[in-house]
Amino acid sequence: MAPRLTRRTLVQGALGAAGSSLVPWRAYAQGKRGGVLMVAADTEPAHWNGAILASNGVFFVSSKVLEPLADQAFGGNGIKPVLATSWTPAADGRSITFQLRSGVKWHDGKDFSSADVAFSAMEIWKKLQNFGRVLFKDLEAVETPNATTAIFRFAKPIPSQLIVNALPAVSTVVPKHLYENTDATQAAHPQNQKPVGTGPYTFAEHKRGEFVRLERNPSYWASGQPLVDRILYRRMADKGAIAAAHESGDILLSCFSAVSTPDAIRLGKVKGLQVSTKGYEGILYTATIEINHRRKELADARVRRAIRHAIDPKFMLETVFNGFGAIATGPIPASGAPFYTTDVPQYAFDTARAEALLDEAGYKKGADGMRFALKLLPAPFFEQTRLTGDYLRQALRRIGIDAQIEGNDAPGHIRKVYTEHAFDLAVAALVYRNDPAISTTVLYRSGTPAGVPFANQYGYADPEMDKLIDQAASEVNDAERTKLYVAFQKKVMNDLPIIPLIDFPFLSVVSDKVVNHHNTPRWPCASWADVSLA
Repeated sequence: MAPRLTRRTLVQGALGAAGSSLVPWRAYAQGKRGGVLMVAADTEPAHWNGAILASNGVFFVSSKVLEPLADQAFGGNGIKPVLATSWTPAADGRSITFQLRSGVKWHDGKDFSSADVAFSAMEIWKKLQNFGRVLFKDLEAVETPNATTAIFRFAKPIPSQLIVNALPAVSTVVPKHLYENTDATQAAHPQNQKPVGTGPYTFAEHKRGEFVRLERNPSYWASGQPLVDRILYRRMADKGAIAAAHESGDILLSCFSAVSTPDAIRLGKVKGLQVSTKGYEGILYTATIEINHRRKELADARVRRAIRHAIDPKFMLETVFNGFGAIATGPIPASGAPFYTTDVPQYAFDTARAEALLDEAGYKKGADGMRFALKLLPAPFFEQTRLTGDYLRQALRRIGIDAQIEGNDAPGHIRKVYTEHAFDLAVAALVYRNDPAISTTVLYRSGTPAGVPFANQYGYADPEMDKLIDQAASEVNDAERTKLYVAFQKKVMNDLPIIPLIDFPFLSVVSDKVVNHHNTPRWPCASWADVSLA
């Protein structure tokens, strides 16, 4: 059984004595209003609309501007109201009624209302969003009997558990009056480049390759918030430069492991800086090998199993991930209760078994010791994915597969993998978002149109898998739904359409000057309305 991702397991192992630098966030008195929060941003997405692309790289900035119906929270049922103040599911699973916050204004002064929610749900989440396309496929209509009520009606029963779990990731609301009768899919859309939202900060300026500037929203619906006058995201691609900027005080915050793990451990010992994994509990990542089934060799399950046998995840965890994480046992991480199970096929590190499977599949070694070559695209988003690509190339070479690495920037990588399918293998960091139907089953359900990122663009189509996924997405009994997801995990690990490797959190580095931070399970993607500067 794989270890659970607890704080204890995260700081042991490779960290050794350095683990003492990773401490719980220290408590400080509430800071005063004002000041500039300087943040390092090591990636730069093509646009800032989280309603279309539910991506942490987008949410990191856009969640301060655009808001969801609800967000994740520690304690209670794990969900806190934002634009919705309450929600009531029908007993038959065919509808859910949202009561919306009154007195909310868009940044351009227009009133927020149920019409915006209905438009976002029917025209954006259901039709365009990477996760919403599946989640809301049976959404028939959104009724708006008044400005503060939105009733979602479904053609088939849908679990209220799923809808509520999904709200933080998929329910970002956009202004109907600025998107209606426009092509919201275009990255160049004015509101995708400079979004108008209801959030605590307004989007003021973006100079690509340099910075994004957000300004305090003086008309924010939460009285007295936000507390910071300005957030400035500095585009910094070099991890060493980010670490140096922390030491000099030029930046106060970095997230998503923007500095290398060795630098993070060192910075944790610097007076005035804190380093921790807290605040990522709701957005745990899994390093995953994406597989293009259009390639004849990779369409054979024996080849996919051989690839998994060729990989030593223990070595990866200790070296690539510096002990931060746990070996993945399947598509749902150990934190994914109540769905998680270890009762699934497992694959020991066994190069002899890998070679035997490749021989059995008919791919013998040539005179040069190679069986065939593959194009390998490591995602450029994180250090972990790039290093995993380097390790994978070496591991596959040992069993006679020549994995040729191709590097791309973030937009280029997304285009080649999810639109053009111009890859054989890709290394991804895929997110588990509180429920398998939100961000996990979309990786295995067939029928996703080309161009939808972080979804099944692999050419993998299995009717039995589709049936399991569809049944679980409509099962309103929680216990029966859990059983279906256990069956789903078993089938995934038997077929290996894609290969999960390591479940891992990220690190944040924060100055002691920043007050009240990392207080939600997806804090880097939260609004930061209650953050202040000491």
